[in-house]
Amino acid sequence: MPGFTRKRTAASGYAGRRARPSSRALSATASIALLLPLLAAAPTATADQPRGGGLQQAFTAAAERFDVPREVLLGVSYLQSRWDGHRGAPSVGGGYGPMHLTDAATALASATHHAHGAEDPRGDDARAPWRATPVPPEPPAADYLPARLRTLERAQRLTGLPARELRESPAANVHGGAALLAAAQKRLDLPLSPDPARWYAAVADYAGAADTATAKAFADEVYAVLRTGAQRTTDAGERVRLDRHPGLRPDVATLRRLGLPAGERGPGVECPRGVSCESVPAPYQELGDGDYGNHDKADRPASQRIDYIIVHDTEGYWDTALKLVQDPTYVSWHYTLRASDGHIAQHVPTRDVGWHAGNWYVNAKSVGLEHEGFLTAPDAWYTEAMYRSSARLVRYLARRYDVPLDRQHILGHDNVPGTVTSSIRGMHTDPGPYWDWAHYFRLLGAPLRQTAGPDGGLVTIRPDYDRHQPDYTDCGKPGQPCAPHGSGAVRLHTAPRADAPLVWDVGLRPDGSPATTGVNDTGARASTGQRYAVAGREGDWTAIWYLGQRAWFHNPAQRPTAVHAAGWVVTPRPGRGEVPVYGRAYPEPAAYPQGVPVQAVSPLPYALKAGQRYAVGLRTRGEYLWATTFDPAGHKVVRGEETYYQIQFGHRVAFVRAADVTVRPSGR
Repeated sequence: MPGFTRKRTAASGYAGRRARPSSRALSATASIALLLPLLAAAPTATADQPRGGGLQQAFTAAAERFDVPREVLLGVSYLQSRWDGHRGAPSVGGGYGPMHLTDAATALASATHHAHGAEDPRGDDARAPWRATPVPPEPPAADYLPARLRTLERAQRLTGLPARELRESPAANVHGGAALLAAAQKRLDLPLSPDPARWYAAVADYAGAADTATAKAFADEVYAVLRTGAQRTTDAGERVRLDRHPGLRPDVATLRRLGLPAGERGPGVECPRGVSCESVPAPYQELGDGDYGNHDKADRPASQRIDYIIVHDTEGYWDTALKLVQDPTYVSWHYTLRASDGHIAQHVPTRDVGWHAGNWYVNAKSVGLEHEGFLTAPDAWYTEAMYRSSARLVRYLARRYDVPLDRQHILGHDNVPGTVTSSIRGMHTDPGPYWDWAHYFRLLGAPLRQTAGPDGGLVTIRPDYDRHQPDYTDCGKPGQPCAPHGSGAVRLHTAPRADAPLVWDVGLRPDGSPATTGVNDTGARASTGQRYAVAGREGDWTAIWYLGQRAWFHNPAQRPTAVHAAGWVVTPRPGRGEVPVYGRAYPEPAAYPQGVPVQAVSPLPYALKAGQRYAVGLRTRGEYLWATTFDPAGHKVVRGEETYYQIQFGHRVAFVRAADVTVRPSGR
């Protein structure tokens, strides 16, 4: 397109290299020699001055070396990794470095992932507890890895660089990605043009998709990034920038050169335009002796309002997740998202109830999204392609079902409460402290902003994800320190100092012991986007009301980990010393019709005490879905007159009866 020209700057180590590469790969020795000056050019980071220039120069040099527009190279890399190198660790899709060069055989050989928690995914007391048999992640066999999981091998042939360099050196990795794009452009019989608009098919090819719809969705996201531009500081402290090109219109007609099948969605698939989506149905099947699986038929939202969208990670690989959700004896969720390209598979219609959250009240009123990933492997990172695809899907579902885009309605599985005391310790903890909620909500179009001044009475947790790197343990195996990694969670102490014990979660530790730094321990954790009532301030520390106690987190003015907010809070009614807290909002006994057993509304082992305040998430009447038979004609939604408030009580939400509390503005 007019107006797009590629500047020929003399980047370190590549000055004057204008010729196109020959089809013969460079020798490894020569290629490494070319890279050494570039790697040496990156300035050393200091405490006050982050590194800058080295990676940006690598993109410039690679663009010149392989005649790929730098904008295209930056855009593809941003969609894969947001330019992070992750210290040479692979993503869950087996990809390495800023360009996500895939070497799944190497990545999977070192995988040591494990799931956590032993919850009953249904969480329905009216049925016998469901217990899963532990299933290993089952990575794809190395001998049968598809080409999309072996792109580093091709980059090695094209550049002559050793595989280890391509995995561990960001500069080498960028050159490998540029070589792949240039090779695709030539294979498609397209010119090595300086115009980014002419590279649409090569960008689509980079995803390694098996169908046109998936390839197109990936390319469209890359070009959306090119139009809006981006800039950020990477995990290595380098500032990288992609200038915006608002008028860029790619040559989408070249997509047909890929020769891929259309990839039709099939009837009934519920996905937004612009994402790649297919149907992989979960079975609805009788199993004998009155048992059935693996979800419940319903008629939502006519039968029940959908209030929540639940974010999970699979604790397994894509192929394993799809195999399990098609097993009638297993459990179910509505969607799975693939790490490598953000491709979506829908399993359960949103009108039906999946068995995924471990809390039947939440299951009956939610849609569940599983993301390919492992919470205990922080560097098995979530790709930008998956974040963006997930955000598009959540926006679509939120519009369709009128779900507010906030952290009171968009919950992690680790924010769902146990239904009764005995279920608390087994509740799952995904997606964990490494899910980037702040970035996710920016993609949702609902950025987490300050909404009040210091007298607002609430705070919204919002640390700088990339710079905030608290220590965690139990990654890989018990006691093993987790690699340093950005996190959206803050740690809560009993006093305003770093050496004070962590707060106590009586549900997780009835013996009175404090919480730990374990990556699966949610007992002293507050996550990005969650809102809490302020309980005090002292120096660089802020206190919030949390699980019935005052909990302190480090919140220095020069690097805040929370922002001021305002809203509504609950406190016990006058004369009440404390009020009970519940894990579900079930109706009062009088609401149950004949033939439907009354479900106990059992309080959790916590209490909301006089003088304490908790942020309100939503107000709802008690409701229960009676669904214990294969024939949905026998199902019944029981609605009561009892009203509840959902509150941010700990890391997980909870419910209190409206009759027990007073609601007031947070600033009063």
